[in-house]
Amino acid sequence: MRIPFLTTTKQPEESIDISGENIPYHIAIIMDGNGRWAQKRGMPRMAGHKEGISTVVKIVKAAVKCKVKALTLYTFSTENWKRPKPEVDTILKLPKEFLHIYLPELMANDVRIETIGDIEHLPAHTRKAVEYAVERTRDNNGLRLNFALNYGGRQEILNAMKKLYADINEAKLSMDEVDEQTFSKYLYTDGLPDPDLLIRTGGEKRLSNYLPWQLAYTEFWFTAVLWPDFSEKEFIQALEEYGQRKRRYGGL
Repeated sequence: MRIPFLTTTKQPEESIDISGENIPYHIAIIMDGNGRWAQKRGMPRMAGHKEGISTVVKIVKAAVKCKVKALTLYTFSTENWKRPKPEVDTILKLPKEFLHIYLPELMANDVRIETIGDIEHLPAHTRKAVEYAVERTRDNNGLRLNFALNYGGRQEILNAMKKLYADINEAKLSMDEVDEQTFSKYLYTDGLPDPDLLIRTGGEKRLSNYLPWQLAYTEFWFTAVLWPDFSEKEFIQALEEYGQRKRRYGGL
């Protein structure tokens, strides 16, 4: 399969080869290892989070080149509030910095920005920057770049249950109508297919409260590479391994 390189001009596109028959439609990524990356270099943890921005850019470009349709990035979890305040403050400034620098390039490549999570309880500067980017890219038809911000999987399911109960209580829906497809419409990811592939960097092998409903039949790919060091090469490797897997969804 020939994969075009991302360009922001009308220059002829170069290409690379990728093996494997299938390209995942939707990839979810747990971007782990920023703090450890910085500590290994004698730097404050915040420096690792800032370095991680450049990796986000590289992987977004790689996803566009590989014709991935949706990319969901675990950016800030509901549990991350437990971290030291200076680190939390730094993390929550990064979306604004990222979008200020790279939004024109994202627009040039038809990327559509979306979010999942409890956005309303983020700092105003973070929320406004993200809301602006969502509105600015709303009509784009390329890669759906989905930031999971103030996101927790269990809280998402609880919120969905409350909304579902309210609709049943108001006779908008009957219990007989409730099935997996109906319930999925009450989740943050309504309208977005479940991830085909989950990538987690940093060496850990757990979900960390990330998309527990949506990842039921997702293929997992783990790497010890810390997020700031994660490159297009590793990303392509994950896609190639995915392409060799046979997804049976419980069947034969």
